[in-house]
Amino acid sequence: MSTVSPSASAATSATPSGSAGPADPPTPAGSSPAGAELALHGVRLGRPGAAPVAGPAGLRIAPGEIVTVVGPSGCGKTTLLRTLAGLLPPLEGRVTQDGEPIRGPGADRALVFQHDALLPWRSVRANVELPLAIRRVPRAERRRSALEWLERVGLAEHALKLPHQLSGGQRQRVQLARALAGRPRAVLMDEPFGALDAHTRAGMQDLLVEILRGTGATVVFVTHDVDEAVHLGDRVVLFATGEVLDVPRPRVRDARDDPATAALRRRVLDSL
Repeated sequence: MSTVSPSASAATSATPSGSAGPADPPTPAGSSPAGAELALHGVRLGRPGAAPVAGPAGLRIAPGEIVTVVGPSGCGKTTLLRTLAGLLPPLEGRVTQDGEPIRGPGADRALVFQHDALLPWRSVRANVELPLAIRRVPRAERRRSALEWLERVGLAEHALKLPHQLSGGQRQRVQLARALAGRPRAVLMDEPFGALDAHTRAGMQDLLVEILRGTGATVVFVTHDVDEAVHLGDRVVLFATGEVLDVPRPRVRDARDDPATAALRRRVLDSL
């Protein structure tokens, strides 16, 4: 399969892809890190001792690109994200960030799950602060950053509440703020809106697009929803076949009835 990505500006600096070092300094307010280039080189995905899963053997995701991944349940899409995150090594081949092998988790790659995974005993603000606290960012700086991100996701007035006091959509907004507060260079999203109703889901998609516009982050977004995949992605990966398809008008709501978009949607549906 082709691994050629659309043109994109190269990352200006590389971040080590192993375990995060202590006390990474926060990015100054108003600036964004360059997105990371992620790549698969002749990989087989799976767990040791188990049969490999289907999936792309080769793929290059350009800095700042949004790639959506579509496939039936149980086909291995989450395995792909865990491999890119450095939580699961490939059975064969190499997985790289900015050309360097990924050997473990890194603070510059954030995971966002379908279930919000918020700590129930921490306030909303404290949950958003968590990745910064782990990196030993000074308290005043991480509190300021957390409040800024809660403002961006429309939850500033809920900062002192506990997660159980929020709706499902609000908790997902908190998870998004927490993931982005550490200014990651890559965000790996595992069906983050899958449990939401259609109206809330559309609102979260729009919020994600709005927020990502200023971050520079590279995004790999796993979804079962064909319309979500075609709306959000610059490209769509059909996981079972490894095909990578360009999206003609990414992130444009009224593009659904565009002939090229409709043809892409039919092709993705046929693959399922």
